[in-house]
Amino acid sequence: MYSERVLSGMRPTGPLHLGHYHGVLKNWLSLQSEFECLFFVADWHALTTHYDNPEIVSNNVWEMVIDWLAAGVDPSQATLFVQSRVPEHAELHLLLSMATPLGWLERVPSFKDQQEKITDKDLSTYGFLGYPLLQSADILIYRADKVPVGEDQVPHVELTREIARRFNHLFGREDNFEKKAEEASKKLGGKRSKLILQLRQNFNEKGDTSSLERAKAILQDSQNLTMDDRELLFGFLEGAKRLILVEPQPLLTKNSKLPGLDGQKMSKSYGNAIKMREDVDSVVLKLKKMPTDPARVRRNDPGSPERCPVWPLHKIYSNPSSLSWVREGCTSASIGCLECKTPLIDLVTDEQKKFKENAKPYEEDLGVVKNIISDGCERARELAKQTMRDVRESMGLDYS
Repeated sequence: MYSERVLSGMRPTGPLHLGHYHGVLKNWLSLQSEFECLFFVADWHALTTHYDNPEIVSNNVWEMVIDWLAAGVDPSQATLFVQSRVPEHAELHLLLSMATPLGWLERVPSFKDQQEKITDKDLSTYGFLGYPLLQSADILIYRADKVPVGEDQVPHVELTREIARRFNHLFGREDNFEKKAEEASKKLGGKRSKLILQLRQNFNEKGDTSSLERAKAILQDSQNLTMDDRELLFGFLEGAKRLILVEPQPLLTKNSKLPGLDGQKMSKSYGNAIKMREDVDSVVLKLKKMPTDPARVRRNDPGSPERCPVWPLHKIYSNPSSLSWVREGCTSASIGCLECKTPLIDLVTDEQKKFKENAKPYEEDLGVVKNIISDGCERARELAKQTMRDVRESMGLDYS
């Protein structure tokens, strides 16, 4: 088994907004200090919907990376790279497509949903149909076992798990596999080796999943096994002949839907977003014009925070005492809507100032950003090459 590894990416289709920061980037900041993380610019994915206007993608690659750095993503803790600079993604995507049933792609919820919502583009393309498989290749090529997603993206991770399982079943063949696995288990010591074999028997004969999990924990904690030994033994436990590709788990994110200025999910396409590095005067004007509880027609009309689009923003930005002040002032009509917004405006603009200060060195020297990405691409490609070596070998494509 491989070390706990997280993979996540973003499409460079425009400036990042506060929804991206609170819904994705803040989560990245906590993950990068806990796990081995790879964060990538999904430029090929952006082309699935912007194939007719690729300059949108190229114009936003570096700006998006600057936003990441301004938010606090640390290249000394995480690997930052651009998808198209690691061509092994495309190779794995191609090879996986040979054995992926067409129906699996057609049933992905976002396939029909996006085709219905995006009416100004022709999305009846092979690339758009296949983008969930490209997502799977992105994950599987790094043997990432954790993928941070919102609830609406969980089906994509489930698809990836199915694809990995199918690939391992079809191509995970190896001569003398069981003999090699039993030899590897002896490195655990006699007592633990016997226990592993007994737990495997419990799982295979009785379907005892607790035995499987216990055996996995023993392997994960064993210091004297090589990476190949662990991979061999994990496949041995689960009944596969060899686990070439790792099945990832979804890691549900918090605050995945920051409300926009109109109460809907914040989105560039809805025109209700505040960019991470937007002009302060523009931010102030947007927040002042933001709609409030429709019941408060006059200043002395009592309202309800739950009906007000401003309230969810307060819940993200304001401390408990401020929240109590807002609730009391709104329901009793002791404060007006602009008075309610004033502390929120201060908090949001202070955050904007921090982003701009952090971004300034990178804006002034784009070469630093490009070097960060170049180093990250090199590290990512080394990992990708290791996976592709095993994939080609398992499929009989190593003709040397």
